[in-house]
Amino acid sequence: MRLVNYARRCAGVLLLLSLAGCAGTPQVAALRQSIGTLPPKAELTSAPFFPQETHQCGPAALATALNFAGVKTTPQSLTPQVYLPDRQGSLQVEMLATVRRQGLLAYPLAPSLRDLLLEVAAGRPVIVLQNLGLPALPLWHYAVVVGYDLEREEILLRSGLERRQLLSFATFEHTWARSDYWALLALAPTRLPASATEARFAGAAVALERAGQIKPAQTAYQTALARWPQNLPARMGLGNTAYALGDLKLAEAAFRQASDDHPNEWPPLNNLAQTLADQKRYGEALTAAQLALALAGSNNPQVKETLKEIQSKATRK
Repeated sequence: MRLVNYARRCAGVLLLLSLAGCAGTPQVAALRQSIGTLPPKAELTSAPFFPQETHQCGPAALATALNFAGVKTTPQSLTPQVYLPDRQGSLQVEMLATVRRQGLLAYPLAPSLRDLLLEVAAGRPVIVLQNLGLPALPLWHYAVVVGYDLEREEILLRSGLERRQLLSFATFEHTWARSDYWALLALAPTRLPASATEARFAGAAVALERAGQIKPAQTAYQTALARWPQNLPARMGLGNTAYALGDLKLAEAAFRQASDDHPNEWPPLNNLAQTLADQKRYGEALTAAQLALALAGSNNPQVKETLKEIQSKATRK
């Protein structure tokens, strides 16, 4: 999903309601077609509330989501991590990175009002980015969705100085659409979003690993594999995190399984060869590396280097 690359500043004002009729609301229309798949209403009354200081909607929204996920923190402690004084706001990339620094999964939702409400119904607050101004004069604002009422077509947010801000679905959609419907979950890596898709969840787990959160990422990969046992990025991620943590037996098992599930892919065999070589099982390692090279092509530099290193170690044995 393409993310907006900036957030100028947070605002405590609402878009003029007269603007709500200026354009259609495709998300609301789509929601009406699937309304029977959701509970009629929900509210996360236990979601904490942090009234925002000037331009501090990012830290305040994060503090709500992180505390709900079990990470004790405050907007003040999060401000140095996400707030950019020269921008007078917080970029989405910093919001995502801050969630990952806590060892949590940062899961960007699909651009879907139904998916957003599905998460709230499942008991998860959702951070959203809104433009409370005009396209030419944006007033970017992070809030947290904590409830909804389908019959009244209202959504409930922790927003600005309001603990229970009620907006019509239509007004909310107009403010939310201008961020390309950006929405974020902060979840323990043991939990699947209610709206989870295989590619999005695996991608979120990979991002957690790249952030240096090796053990939480390993847990996220295991969560993904429990739901999608043949997912290649998750199986490779499980092997790579196990290798990084020194668990060569688990790494070996993961790479073997990945190779069995995806026999035309060379990365599982390449990593298996390295793992076997680290266990001084050079004969098996050479076989795996040669198979990887046959799949990857004789000019693949990564597999060629792996094979060369194993051959060198085998001759010195």
